[in-house]
Amino acid sequence: MTSTATSKPKLAILDDYQGVSLSFADWNAVKGRVETIDVYRDTLHDENAIVQRLQPYEIICAMRERTKFTKGVLERLPNLRFIASTGLYNRGIDTPFARTRGVVASGTGGGGDAVLEHIWALILGSVRQIVREDAHLQAGNLQWQTSVPIGLSGRTIGLLGVGRLGSQVAAVAKVFGMRVIGWSPNLTMERAGKAGVEFVAEKEELLKQSDVLSIHLVHAPSTHHILKLSDLLLLPAHAHLINTSRGPLVEEAALLQVLREGKIAGAGLDVYDIEPLPLDHELRRLKNVTLTPHSAYVSDSNYKVFYEQTVENVLAYLDGKPIRVYE
Repeated sequence: MTSTATSKPKLAILDDYQGVSLSFADWNAVKGRVETIDVYRDTLHDENAIVQRLQPYEIICAMRERTKFTKGVLERLPNLRFIASTGLYNRGIDTPFARTRGVVASGTGGGGDAVLEHIWALILGSVRQIVREDAHLQAGNLQWQTSVPIGLSGRTIGLLGVGRLGSQVAAVAKVFGMRVIGWSPNLTMERAGKAGVEFVAEKEELLKQSDVLSIHLVHAPSTHHILKLSDLLLLPAHAHLINTSRGPLVEEAALLQVLREGKIAGAGLDVYDIEPLPLDHELRRLKNVTLTPHSAYVSDSNYKVFYEQTVENVLAYLDGKPIRVYE
């Protein structure tokens, strides 16, 4: 479906936190074919607020899963005909329902090694106490050294999920001389072997043996809160938990408890139940966490692919020949 011939469509770019969407691609061809391009730098969670903001737009450019396009939102956006999302898929869009409304959704490439780099930044930042020591130095603390990091060589990293990314994490871990073990609800010994990962038959054994636990699962009803308090208490007291996948994979109240009580040494987190993370959230006050703002996939090279292909997708839609359409 293409825009009406009698008027130019309105276009919105959502969740552009850094205000860079228009600088990572040439939007001139789009500007000549739309009435307006409005850029929003915040994320709305309330469905009424989302609908009120987005009602005028025929074309919406979404950044990953920051704004959720649920059935309740989609059915109240009568002007919407095209969603140009970044990423190979967007679980924040109810794509089947969108199709019943005549709304097409397209995605982009991107990804590369940014997430892998970020995972290891969080692992090293957490176990080496980088943020804590930086804060002491920046604050002019008289005590020169304040912590004793754990060494990685000879330690065990547990992978909760061993897909493409888990396999890459495993390869890097071996450079550090780590033992790599893995478990997921669907992992087999054969798949683990191909990834160069030692297969563990039970989740409980994975947790008990992990000095570092890194999560690499898709969030779905079957994996929601796959780590509860009873699971987290199985981790060694010196363990560090790393989550760059999705916040709700870990029961938040349980994670807060084990961090608050020192049941585990620390956590490196890039994802949260609510994003952006509320300003009064307890995680912002804990000393044994390293936090980043769901930025594992963010890099200049990724943004270049995201926004250049978003422009291509928008132009293809305007030509009546959408490309990279989500199935």
